[in-house]
Amino acid sequence: MNGSPGRIRVLVVDDSIVIRRLVTEALAKDPVIEVVGIAQNGKMALEKVGELKPDAVTMDIEMPIMNGIEAVRALRRTHPRLPVVMFSTLTERGGSATLDALAAGASDYVTKPSNVGSFAESQANIRDQLIPKLKALAGARRVVGPPQPPKPPAPSRRQRTGPFAVLAVGSSTGGPDALATVLPSLPADLPVPVLVVQHMPALFTRLLAERLDANCPLKVAEAVEGEPIVPGRVLIAPGGQHMVPRRKGSGMVVHLTDDPPENFCRPSVDVLFREVASAYGDRVLAVVLTGMGRDGERGATVIRGGGGEIIAQDEATSVVWGMPGAVTTAGQADKVLPLPRVGPEVAAALSRGPAPVGVTS
Repeated sequence: MNGSPGRIRVLVVDDSIVIRRLVTEALAKDPVIEVVGIAQNGKMALEKVGELKPDAVTMDIEMPIMNGIEAVRALRRTHPRLPVVMFSTLTERGGSATLDALAAGASDYVTKPSNVGSFAESQANIRDQLIPKLKALAGARRVVGPPQPPKPPAPSRRQRTGPFAVLAVGSSTGGPDALATVLPSLPADLPVPVLVVQHMPALFTRLLAERLDANCPLKVAEAVEGEPIVPGRVLIAPGGQHMVPRRKGSGMVVHLTDDPPENFCRPSVDVLFREVASAYGDRVLAVVLTGMGRDGERGATVIRGGGGEIIAQDEATSVVWGMPGAVTTAGQADKVLPLPRVGPEVAAALSRGPAPVGVTS
C-alpha cells in the first residue's frame, strides 16, 4: 500500500479479521486518513512500523505471539512519540489491560464495539471514537505554520481572601500517566481536597482510582454520591457522571449528576471548574493537564474571574495540547509548566497563604 502526501498513514494491528475489516473500512471513509498496512500480532506490527513508517498505529491488546502491551513497550524504545491507540473491551479485564497499556506508553484507547448491533453500527462506533483521536494525536506531531504565541495571562481579579481551599484537576488524552506523575508528588498531609475529572468510561475510572491510590501518599477513590469532600483525599469523577461539590452543614459533599454532556463529555471539566468556583470562590487552584479538545477552557475563565488561579501543562510534555492549550491561548493560565514541575508547584502553592501564585509562564 503506497502512502499519499499530507494524509495520516495508519497501521492497523489486530488478530481478528472482523475487527481489522471494521477499522480499515471505518478509516477509509475519511479523506485525511489512509490505512497503509495491517498486522495480526505485535511482532508483525514492529516489523511493519519499521517498513511502512506510519503516522499512527491502532493496536489490539490480546494477540498471539506478542500482545499489544508488549508491542507498545518495544515500540517506545525505538519510536517514543509514535501515536498508538489501543483497542479495549469494556470489561474489568479489558480496563485493567488498557491501564497497563497506557502505563507502558500507549497514547490513548478506544473501546471495541459489543457483539450487539449491526456491522454498520459497529463501524460507526469505531469511526466516531477513533478518527478524532488519530487526527489529534498525529496532528500533535506535525508543525502547521509558525506557532502562535499565547495571550499573556489576564491579571487576577482580586487577591485571595485566604489560602487555597480546593484543588481541581482536569485531564483527558494522556491523563492517566500525567495524574500518575502529579498526584504522587503531593504530600500525605495536603491541606485541601482534590477533585479530578479524567475523561474515561465508568469502569475505567474506578480502576484508575485504585491504581493511583496504590502509588500515592494521598487516599484516592472514585467519588460516591454524598460523601464528604475533605482535605488529603483525592476523588475522581465516575465515568458517565458529572461531579460537583455541594454545601452540607459546615462542609462540602460530592453530588453526582446525569445532566447532559458538555463539550461532548460527561464528566466534564467545565462543569467541575464552574461549580468549584461557585462553592469555593477565590480559593480555587485548578490544574489542566494533557487532553484532546477544549474542555476546561470556559470553566478556567470562571475560576480566574472569581479570583482563583490556573496551572496548565506545557505543550512539550502533553500527549495532546488541546485542553491545556485552549486555556493557555485564551490567557487563563497563571503558569504553564512541564509535567514534572506541576506537582511540586501545586504542593508549594497549597502550602502558601493568600499571596497570589504569580503570572509567570
